[in-house]
Amino acid sequence: MPKRTKGQLEAEIGKAIVAFEREFMGRGPTEIKTYVLHDMVLVRLKGVLTPAESQLIKVEGVELLKQVRTKLLETGRNLLEKSLRDLTGCDVISLHSDLSTRTGERMIIFVLSENIEAKFA
Repeated sequence: MPKRTKGQLEAEIGKAIVAFEREFMGRGPTEIKTYVLHDMVLVRLKGVLTPAESQLIKVEGVELLKQVRTKLLETGRNLLEKSLRDLTGCDVISLHSDLSTRTGERMIIFVLSENIEAKFA
């Protein structure tokens, strides 16, 4: 892994996630923050719901939107994992995600094969 700061790595991961969100979800978040913590990468995305999704929640309910978003994430999971592997040098062991339809915020947690934060100590 090239020499860079933890903040630089977090910014690079954030850019990769925004690109994924734009390509697979139709638009990027209004705000993103990425945290490297031990063997995890926590990504907090704000403003991810499209106007159409906000209307869908009112008509069809929260569960349908969450199912669609989960399916889209799973469809592009290999691309996300490759991006994380390329940026961190670690394999992704697991990926967890949830969406708040109330706040329009999405959390994505990647569990990596090693403690990436220790490389910056």
